[in-house]
Amino acid sequence: MRSPRTTEVAAMTASLIQHTPHWVWGVLAALTVLGVRQSVPQRRSLRSATSLPLVMTLFSLYGVASVFGREPLALAAWTLGSGVLFSVLTTQGAWRGMRWSAAQRCLIVSGSWIPLALYLGLFCVKFAVGATLAMHPARVDDVNFACLTGLAYGAFSGVFLSRSYAMWRIARDVITADAALW
Repeated sequence: MRSPRTTEVAAMTASLIQHTPHWVWGVLAALTVLGVRQSVPQRRSLRSATSLPLVMTLFSLYGVASVFGREPLALAAWTLGSGVLFSVLTTQGAWRGMRWSAAQRCLIVSGSWIPLALYLGLFCVKFAVGATLAMHPARVDDVNFACLTGLAYGAFSGVFLSRSYAMWRIARDVITADAALW
């Protein structure tokens, strides 16, 4: 037998899912496909390897600016989260297993489930923020909520930017070294 609280949560969850626009599920499916594709080794052009992380970063920044634009601390929190994660991951060499193939002029990227986890993590955070704001619109003026959201979005952006930068740097270093030989 269900407790009244369990029944209430189940009803609220069902209502939330029913009232979610259909395009949101399409975005979830697309992110899942993109993430699963990255679980296997692949050859990628520098442009394709760096563009998706940059797009995800722009969506993240837009998410904070469009909802919490009146709260400068939310943007400051986004900047802090992005900067800290970018710095830590870049200085620790977090993105190993990538190399540049000069013969094929492309990146060879080892398979990883990390991109899928990142895409789904950002999706879940954005979904939770959207649901919270739909149920409690006054939260848009809550400085703590705005800053926590900005920090979370920024942290994801820092990871995306770090990965994109690592790929760019690998290609640049090899291309620069090859040019020096000529």
